[in-house]
This record gives sequence, C-alpha cells and structure tokens, in this order.
Amino acid sequence: MKVIAIIQARMGSTRLPKKVLMKIQAKPMLWHIINRLRYVNKIDDIVIATSDLDIDDAIYEFSKKYKVICFRGSESDVLKRFYDAAAFSKADHIIRITGDCPMVDSLLINDLIKLYQNGKYDFCGIACGAGVSKEKNIKRYPDGLDAEIFSFRVLKEAHFEAKKEIEREHVTPFIWQNTNRYLLGTLFSRSTDYSNLRLTVDNKQDFEFIDWIYKKLFLENNNFVLSDIIKLLKNNPNAIINKHLIGDEGYEEFWK
Repeated sequence: MKVIAIIQARMGSTRLPKKVLMKIQAKPMLWHIINRLRYVNKIDDIVIATSDLDIDDAIYEFSKKYKVICFRGSESDVLKRFYDAAAFSKADHIIRITGDCPMVDSLLINDLIKLYQNGKYDFCGIACGAGVSKEKNIKRYPDGLDAEIFSFRVLKEAHFEAKKEIEREHVTPFIWQNTNRYLLGTLFSRSTDYSNLRLTVDNKQDFEFIDWIYKKLFLENNNFVLSDIIKLLKNNPNAIINKHLIGDEGYEEFWK
C-alpha cells in the first residue's frame, strides 16, 4: 500500500500573493509543511501539485532545491491536477494537504491514517474550523490543521464524474457529499472544541500570527504540535491577532 501526501500549492493567492514561499524562521512556508509531514509514520513520499503557469515556476525551483517531487498541471481544474499527480506518483492512497497550512500536525495525521485503515473508510477528514461537515455537535480542531485521506479509486471516480465547478476547484466535495455512496469518517477532538482558533494562512494577519508562534516554538522543537501551541497561547492570549477572522472560511457554499 503506497501512501502519498500531495500538497496543492500555488503562488497566485488573491489575499496574500506568493504566501507559500514567504519565509518563516528563514525557511519558506512550504518547507515547513514538508518538514512536518516527514514526521508522519506511514507516508511513503511527498508530492507538490502546482500549476503550469509561469508564476508557479518558483515552486518548481523550490522543489528542485529541496529535492521534493513536483507535479505541474491545470491551474483552474484542481481536481484534474490532483488526480494526475496521484496517478503520476502511483499512489494507492492519498493524503491531501493545502499550501496554506504550515501547522499541519503529524500526530493528528497519524491518528487520521489509523482511523481510515481501521474503519475501512473510503474517505476520512479532520474536523477543522467551521468545517465542511453538516454535523453541528462535534468538537473540532483549529482551521489550518486540515488533512484528508482517500483511496486512488475514489479520487478516480471523482475526477471522471464530478461536473460542478466547485467540485473541480476544491478536489473532494464530490466524495464527501455523496454520503450514500462512500463510507466517510471524521477525526474530531475528543476533549476541547478548538474551532475558535485559526491556524491557517489566508492574509497578512494570519501570517504574522503563525510567524510569531514559530518564533516561540520552532527552535526548541521543529515538529511542535497542537498541545504546544495551546500551552503557548494560554500564556499569551493577546497574541491571537486573527481571532476576528474566525468563521471566514466560506464552507457554507458547499451545502447550497
């Protein structure tokens, strides 16, 4: 069973252009995502899936410098790009990560893989932020710890059957909206609801907040996890400068 982590990344962000290569502790944000994924137990390889636009040449050059596989494909049809990257890497199972999540948590992804394998699910995701699930009464992790895992078979079906623009743009809606077709699993927090904490990078304030956390934790442990972040923030509550952006994720569009 070959498990491939695929990071979808591009330079053309509307709110914070070129954010995936912005420096945190002297390393590009994308480097930190890859570094953290390397602590996950059962990942066989890591692939960056970027577009074939000229602006994303910088991501390709990054991949060469740091010896990471880079697949280039459609900028607008992200589902096709993702499918082609998975086929290229001969993946049996895929972990999907996005390039705006430099806080991906290796311990949570290990738990996600266990849930997926033990439950023999078609798809599993970490419940984060406002979330894409219709379930209201579950405890969630912070937005920015997002990860999904699914089989190549399921991804192939989505690629060839999904027709809606939103399904092509966001990769997995076709899968997790077909609740009668696929067996879906969710990894949720068993203790505390963290949905009021935002650890993704969508704009300048998000980046400054993440950069501050890295300055406090990275040198001591370059794979710090959620519990380390929570401890830090309990002692520095005023550092959370992006709290007004909670709920700005726009997930409601998926259920219209």
